[in-house]
Amino acid sequence: MKILVTGAAGFIGSTLTHRLLARGDEVVGLDNLNDYYDVNLKIARLDRLKDHPNFSFVQGDLEDRGCIEALFAKEKPNKVVNLAAQAGVRYSLENPHAYIDSNIVGFVNILEGCRHNGVQHLVYASSSSVYGANTNMPFSVHHNVDHPVSLYAATKKANELMAHTYSHLYDMPTTGLRFFTVYGPWGRPDMALFMFTKSILEGKPIKVFNYGNHRRDFTYIDDIVEGVIRTLDHNAPANPDWSGDNSDPASSKSPYRVYNIGSNRPIELLRYIEVLEDALGKKAEKELLPLQPGDVPDTYADVGALVKDVDYQPGTPIEEGIGNFVKWYRDFYKV
Repeated sequence: MKILVTGAAGFIGSTLTHRLLARGDEVVGLDNLNDYYDVNLKIARLDRLKDHPNFSFVQGDLEDRGCIEALFAKEKPNKVVNLAAQAGVRYSLENPHAYIDSNIVGFVNILEGCRHNGVQHLVYASSSSVYGANTNMPFSVHHNVDHPVSLYAATKKANELMAHTYSHLYDMPTTGLRFFTVYGPWGRPDMALFMFTKSILEGKPIKVFNYGNHRRDFTYIDDIVEGVIRTLDHNAPANPDWSGDNSDPASSKSPYRVYNIGSNRPIELLRYIEVLEDALGKKAEKELLPLQPGDVPDTYADVGALVKDVDYQPGTPIEEGIGNFVKWYRDFYKV
């Protein structure tokens, strides 16, 4: 198949592209290479892909309607994985307009491209952040998610609503994946594992929010990518039993699905730091701080629907995953 992967220079996007190319797919990658974090890291990820004969790359913005229309018209992808977005909960407090431009305007451009060019299946990144003020654990795709606590989360919830509209109006299969705290080699510098590693190695204190009482469903990158591919190959079906009288938020009479994609094993942040200290062979100096605005204390994914539908089986323990990250970090940054 020919697959368009947006955010191809990103953490998940570049790793997914490797896997798709390895199994024989043709991949067209799109990324704007913005400076939200170190552009050199994004370029390094692309450098690992650029010589593959079945990979091509286009630099452009999701919100650039002309660019997206031209890309779809030229490439005619069979399927699309939309991972490009303005990420980060905390940054959404500082620059809300970036989230509307990329995550709302950009996403409707992707939906329109799929609609007008016969795309067989759109898989797109949602987020565990959509659960917001929910406290009923584990988080289930069958729960209501109408109380986001950050604009980032609100845009991801909006993406799910927009996708459903296109599935309903145009019989277009769409699947949203609510990612739960992805980590691993080639990860994002704005995420905890990356920042903690850098600070510990430099002998600087690490900021531990909520006094370390966070629990997160940390999910290793290879488990995430395996779930994305299995979902991509399983076009979202309509649910013939769906009823508007007792509506299920995770499915529809239209070809629409939403899934959690996590490890299903929440870990306390302080335990996560302990494992990192062991991998680095160095103790952290912790600066304990209160919960940040927009953050939630705990995340815990019920992945039962994804297991049932595509046999998703996340299995990487944090000791192995963090060890792999530290090895990559030391090699990449020559530390």
